[in-house]
Amino acid sequence: MEKSIIKSLAINWGLYLGIVLALATILGYVNLDLYTKWWYGIILLILIIVFGIISAMKSKTLLGGFISFKEAFSSYFITVAVGLVISTIVSIIIFNFIDPEAAITLKDKIMDTQVQMMKNFGAPEEVIAKSVEELEAQENMFAIGQILKSLAFQLIGFSIVGLIVALVVKKNNPEQA
Repeated sequence: MEKSIIKSLAINWGLYLGIVLALATILGYVNLDLYTKWWYGIILLILIIVFGIISAMKSKTLLGGFISFKEAFSSYFITVAVGLVISTIVSIIIFNFIDPEAAITLKDKIMDTQVQMMKNFGAPEEVIAKSVEELEAQENMFAIGQILKSLAFQLIGFSIVGLIVALVVKKNNPEQA
């Protein structure tokens, strides 16, 4: 019973997160320059973690103030995984089916941003040229395989955060000890 309550709550929060991330992806598509801004990624990172924490805390509340490490981590992870999968599906649809040219445009914008940043930091021209060459040789970052690889790495990274969240949120019931 408790497992289904946690799973249901986590899926709901994951759907909310997925909607927010899907809207952020669409907003980024409408204004591709957002994808080149460092703060945009930081905001999304924080949102994902906050939704996971809220899910774990709500699960704890639903369970009467006590939650095991496993339950807290499960609640966090399910929320984050559902949200990221929804966002990934939206990215695949937009950048592979609706407007594949946007992926090329975005790659150019990211390259220009990185070149400008390197110039601002005083990088030598040969280092900048090598960096541009490497970026041009990279596979389309919005190819389905690349997006799925990115999803896997994100899930691993957010799982590490989830382990920390679960450690902080867990509270064992002394009556069940």
